Amino acid sequence: MLFFAIVYLVEGIGQARVGIIYQPLTHYLKDTGWTALQVTAYFAVLNFPWVIKPVFGLVSDFVPLFGYRRKSYLIIASVCAVGAYAVIARHADPVAFALPLLLTAYAMATASTLCGALLAENGQAFRLSSSFVSQQWLWFYIAIMACSFAGGALVEALPALSALQVAAAIAAMAPIAVVLASLFLLDEKKVGASGLELRRTFQSLVAAATSAKLYLVALFLFLYAFAPGFGTPLYYFMTDELKFSQSYIGILGAIASAGWIAGALVHRFLLRGMSSKALLYLSIVLGTLSAASFLLLADPVTAAIVNFANGVAMMIATIASLTLAADYCPKRAEGFAFAGLMSIMNLAEICSNTVGAWLYDHVFDGRLGPLIIVAAASTAFALVLVPLLRLDSSVNR
Repeated sequence: MLFFAIVYLVEGIGQARVGIIYQPLTHYLKDTGWTALQVTAYFAVLNFPWVIKPVFGLVSDFVPLFGYRRKSYLIIASVCAVGAYAVIARHADPVAFALPLLLTAYAMATASTLCGALLAENGQAFRLSSSFVSQQWLWFYIAIMACSFAGGALVEALPALSALQVAAAIAAMAPIAVVLASLFLLDEKKVGASGLELRRTFQSLVAAATSAKLYLVALFLFLYAFAPGFGTPLYYFMTDELKFSQSYIGILGAIASAGWIAGALVHRFLLRGMSSKALLYLSIVLGTLSAASFLLLADPVTAAIVNFANGVAMMIATIASLTLAADYCPKRAEGFAFAGLMSIMNLAEICSNTVGAWLYDHVFDGRLGPLIIVAAASTAFALVLVPLLRLDSSVNR
């Protein structure tokens, strides 16, 4: 549990899509004249490593490095992230630091894949999948909440380029903690690369690749995660229409993260006794209502309320989705299978954000309301898909 907390704190700081560099980078790109669609496309490129996560899982499942399937790769990925963010902190051109930024995405996606495999392995063994998911995402959003305050403060206090470079320098230091945690907290059994081990792993991979149930779960997760996103349009709306300061937008990000943290605590103390099916239904209802609540966004107070409520709903949805994914991963192929399901969700998110930005720019003429309605309706559609999974009513704590 401590290991998961440390790794996901670093993930929250170091992921370009959500970490300390996100608001400074978005503001810098906007400040240099980029449109909402261009900014979204830039981040979509950074999302590519998250789509190919099964490759990282496949390698770690099949090829132990220095006797370890997870630990060695975690250390190497973390060192790469340190170096890449250090390079970014010294550049000013978005084109020049695009490649190092992409490398940070590969490093963070690799670390996330390996921790997902550890979650699936231990979650099935101890029947604690949902508790492990809750622990990981609790600390992930504690980090994001802190980064939202820090990112907004940097943008407010410094020139756009300086804010970006300071954020990159902070992000460069965080992965050192994962190196130390992997060395001293991760108790992983050494394995060899014998022919018998390879055959067993290959058999598990074949079982995963031919599992009709796993494909059904993957289809559900894609459709559930795909709803036209309005994250970047919302930033433009708050900046240009509501005239929120950059520091307050950072505070709103922290409030949303506080909602995620509250959602994790609500699950831990109130919802752990729910079945997977009931938790999925609840998450869809809450997700629909929270998306629609952005129609009420009109001033700083309503913005704070809807961001907090959305954070609670999104955390419960995340726990429900990842628990479903973890429980259907075949043994000995956890890295590949869990990463594959996560990649499906990440691909849906990329499509969601791109479609949402396109609708905002080219269909709704910069109006946020119609986009919110479409997003809420798309989320509600997932209600009709849950019965297709044929989930039982057993409880997973």
